[in-house]
Amino acid sequence: MTHGKSVRVLVRDPAAGGSFEEWSGTLDGAGMHFTQSHPPARRLELRFLLHGAAAEVRTEAEVVRVDRQGDSFLAHARLEGLSPEDELAVTRFLEGA
Repeated sequence: MTHGKSVRVLVRDPAAGGSFEEWSGTLDGAGMHFTQSHPPARRLELRFLLHGAAAEVRTEAEVVRVDRQGDSFLAHARLEGLSPEDELAVTRFLEGA
């Protein structure tokens, strides 16, 4: 089982448009998990830079679960539409390569 690794993730609701908001997140084999101050939309755009990677990963995501944590919301999102290069970069990042 792959353990999650901490990343900073930029999140945006494509339906609402506007700016990306930066949140602390965890990336693992199931997807991206991040805490926000408000409930997330079901469909999101994500951007994040993996340690050691030359380029930012940009992808769409579907929020599959939201857990309330006090005044915050922990979103669990499945990454969708990763390019083969980004998928390989994520796998290497999670394996610690």
